[in-house]
Amino acid sequence: MTTTPLNILPSAPPREVVCAPGRDEACASFTATNLSLAYGSKSAFRDVSLRINPCHLTGIIGPSGCGKTSFLSCLNRMTDLLPCRVTGSLNFGETNLLDGSLDTVALRRQVGMIFQKPNPFAMSIHRNIAMPLREHGMKSSSEIDESVEQALRDVGLWDEVKDRLNTSALALSGGQQQRLCIARALALKPAALLLDEPCSALDPIASGVVEDLMLSLRRRYTLIVITHNLAQARRIADDVALFWVREGTGVLVESGPVDQLFEQPRDEITASYIRGIRG
Repeated sequence: MTTTPLNILPSAPPREVVCAPGRDEACASFTATNLSLAYGSKSAFRDVSLRINPCHLTGIIGPSGCGKTSFLSCLNRMTDLLPCRVTGSLNFGETNLLDGSLDTVALRRQVGMIFQKPNPFAMSIHRNIAMPLREHGMKSSSEIDESVEQALRDVGLWDEVKDRLNTSALALSGGQQQRLCIARALALKPAALLLDEPCSALDPIASGVVEDLMLSLRRRYTLIVITHNLAQARRIADDVALFWVREGTGVLVESGPVDQLFEQPRDEITASYIRGIRG
């Protein structure tokens, strides 16, 4: 069908996508083909076919209960921790993510996960980042200290916390805690980050800081961000995928470049959702 162009949110200039130097080989695409997930007899989503472009920031939008988080959990095999059944095909680059022999510990180092509510460990700021590094085999204290500093610099936290690295991470503000969690994932040198509503528990100022951080990372990593904030998706995403609920299960309605989806959606559901008519 033909849909009248929608200029609901401010237009952004055309986005030239260029991977950061040295990151184009590390970035990889996710490719789902007829992917479905069910918890017992309850289907969370079905027959999702979607390619996530490398070194892009892809926003996943849609109403609650349409399978967004369940889809995200497939991408680093968090589904292994749940009583569920995943069928179809799912690849990260050349890696078959549904291979039963896959080393999921190594996968989760490559594909980090940031949750809706910040979840720093109940230990010092330094140990929050150093402990995962040690668990993944880094022995040298000087190398660990350098990696901790670099990760904190990458998320803009170093100048804020460098004089209190040995104090509890739980004393940080909510926005600082979320950036610390992102730093913890970045320290492991991943290829992709999955972010499940990373700003929903934050105030507008802290949300803006995390948004700026995601924008600064989007050419260095493959980023996938679930958000209920359509204006946020419009501001930060290169590509957008809209999930919906049909017959009690989640489905992918439409995906594509952010400007196309917001200004010239192909599907009536997309047009209604971004207008605020349906949700």
